[in-house]
Amino acid sequence: DSQGSPPCTSVVLQNVQETVKDYILILMVENISGLSADDGDFTVEIIPEIHAAVVTFTGKFDTEEFAEKLNQNHRARQQSITAQCLEPTKSIRAENIPPNTSSDFITFYFENKKNGNAQVVDVQQLPDEDAAIITFSNHKGNA
Repeated sequence: DSQGSPPCTSVVLQNVQETVKDYILILMVENISGLSADDGDFTVEIIPEIHAAVVTFTGKFDTEEFAEKLNQNHRARQQSITAQCLEPTKSIRAENIPPNTSSDFITFYFENKKNGNAQVVDVQQLPDEDAAIITFSNHKGNA
């Protein structure tokens, strides 16, 4: 729904192999976008567990055009890396949650004005992973 959704500011890169280092992805993004990580135009976060990386752009930038250009880039294609806009989500994964933390505490934590002021609708705890999936009433969190 493009009317109610904020513009995409992040692009997910898929099929990022474990051997690909962050500086390689940064150079690839710089070459395709014309922007600079050193100037704070974007950040790259590698998520090795799912063979992906997230590129977040800080200013106004056409992320859909960037994803299209990356998908056509011969170097990205050589490495089977693909890109698409990261859609807004209503859920996050919180990690390093101490054992025996109640779901009420997690709910109150994220609903606190200092910590997001977001309306929590569900908390799914993952005690074996010291994590939880928190679902909010909307993707903005504090709206």
